[in-house]
Amino acid sequence: MWTQGLDRLLSHLVRHGELSVTYPDGTTRVYGSGTPRAAVTLHAANLPRRLVLTPHMAMGEAYMDGELTIEDDGLRSFIDLITRNAAQNGLPGFHKPVAALRRLGRRLAQFNPAARAQRNVAHHYDLSGELYDLFLDDDRQYSCAYFARPDMTLDEAQEAKKQHIARKLRIEPGMRVLDIGCGWGGMGLTLARDFGAHVTGVTLSREQHAMANARAAEAGLTDRAQFHLMDYRDITGPFDRIVSVGMFEHVGVPHYHEYFSKVHDLLSPDGIALIHTIGRTTPPGATSPWITKYIFPGGYCPALSETVAAIEPTGLGATDIEVWRLHYAETLKEWHARFVANEKKARALYDERFCRMWRFYLLASEFTFRNAGQVVFQLQLTKAQDAVPLTRDYLYPAPSPEKRPLAAE
Repeated sequence: MWTQGLDRLLSHLVRHGELSVTYPDGTTRVYGSGTPRAAVTLHAANLPRRLVLTPHMAMGEAYMDGELTIEDDGLRSFIDLITRNAAQNGLPGFHKPVAALRRLGRRLAQFNPAARAQRNVAHHYDLSGELYDLFLDDDRQYSCAYFARPDMTLDEAQEAKKQHIARKLRIEPGMRVLDIGCGWGGMGLTLARDFGAHVTGVTLSREQHAMANARAAEAGLTDRAQFHLMDYRDITGPFDRIVSVGMFEHVGVPHYHEYFSKVHDLLSPDGIALIHTIGRTTPPGATSPWITKYIFPGGYCPALSETVAAIEPTGLGATDIEVWRLHYAETLKEWHARFVANEKKARALYDERFCRMWRFYLLASEFTFRNAGQVVFQLQLTKAQDAVPLTRDYLYPAPSPEKRPLAAE
């Protein structure tokens, strides 16, 4: 019965590209045609039932546990095929009530008071620091890079991201800057070193907190960059500038108004805030249960509509909203390539199951950006209408004219 159910599900789903499935009883069926192509084998007798009832969770867990194997380890093609078809065709009608229940339950799943928020952060960011060295750039930027040119290296694109954000913040020497969710300190140290700002960073990750302060000491910037292990709700201000990169995804829908109210209260009257977050071009939804369980508990990538609705009552105004589309897909592609190149080291840190989980996470994330409407929003927020120039020209300064020798008299 469940084999027939999965056959109907895949017949509905796969219309672009070709998926060959070998079922636990040894029969093979082919769905769709064209490219991309993938061939999978289901080894566990109960896997068809699990894939029919909970496709998101079952697919990820089956790959992690070796119950679903892919010919030639073609995980990239398989995830490309599945995400592309899911975005275009959706799951059969009987899954709609399940999806509706997930959306209804998201406020409970994303209820993140300080203690729970710290546990959620520890689940992901307090993994071995050696793991992140295997695939991140030298500055440990664990957020979307900015590929201003297609030939940029990952390190160049991450540096371009920080410089782009700094221009939006209009940093001047001596300004007090708050970095909410400071990570390993790269953004804050850049603003302190290159722009002369006085940076206060906060994180809930013990690993990030320790490394950020160690990096500040090594760079001789402890007088201008301090990082604290604390919740953003406990900060006192005011600050001339506020930056938050890749943290809003962990706030949780029930706390959006609280978050932006806090940003408002901490920002000086003529200050500027820059919020950089993953988002979705689709209406509000819910996080994949596999991502919630294994990668980012309590996490959620918001629609612009629900983000702006939380900003409007606070007294903050949006002075610039920028949408980055495939920049994160390219970032994740680089991360995956680096992780695969260092997979032997990752296996020594953890195990084979962890490596399969991490590869699935990186590739599923990449193709959600390529195929399923996920983007990055950069929201520039102020209290005063004239806090930033009236055009975007300041973001793209004209190159200085070449100096020419004076003509001989």
